[in-house]
Amino acid sequence: MRHVVFLSGAGISAESGIKTFRDAGGLWEEYDVMEVCSAEAFRRRRQFVLEFYNKRRRDLADKLPNAAHRMIARLQKAFPGRVQNITQNIDDLFEKAGCLETIHLHGELTKARCEHCGRVWDIGYGEIAGTERCPFCGAAKVRHHVVMFNEAAPEYSRLYRAVEALADEGMLVVIGTSGLVLPVDSFARFAASSILNNLEPQPSLDEGAFTTVLHEPATAAAPKIERMVKEVLG
Repeated sequence: MRHVVFLSGAGISAESGIKTFRDAGGLWEEYDVMEVCSAEAFRRRRQFVLEFYNKRRRDLADKLPNAAHRMIARLQKAFPGRVQNITQNIDDLFEKAGCLETIHLHGELTKARCEHCGRVWDIGYGEIAGTERCPFCGAAKVRHHVVMFNEAAPEYSRLYRAVEALADEGMLVVIGTSGLVLPVDSFARFAASSILNNLEPQPSLDEGAFTTVLHEPATAAAPKIERMVKEVLG
């Protein structure tokens, strides 16, 4: 059965006002990424890292989904079970847009996790002070539910299964990613057809691997992508 896999990065949420790490004016200009987003930094400066994510959570509270998020939500509802949404982002804009299911490869900012028992729960836009106890096991080991550098990313297994399934009449749609973290151009070669949407060419990506390339903001590309997906899914 024909199906579509969406794979998005920070670029899809940038137009909603969420800062990316790599772009000009992004978070890498404000912070040393390895001091706030690595397992080593968390071991050395636990409270500092918790506060970094508290700030990002506060900033997320008033952010709204844009046309690209809403486009994917519409397609999931129009074609139940045939549109898979996978994102590298930790924001909740797909959920706000009404997506039926989203695989967050790198965790979710609005959730906490217990380092002792591994349970995960919603905290919305609240803060993690570092003194909380897990509501399930009582351990004082509560942290942000975000995959940092040099930590395991268990959801990647679901990504790889989705990529393998593209060989069965699948379409891959990649939006707003540099290709530095995931080899999305290699993924495109598994698909029967593929779309790449970035604001501009990325030196780390082989754009020739994609059937269609759109260099424009995600919100501008969204109507075109929606039309092409509908043509594939019928």
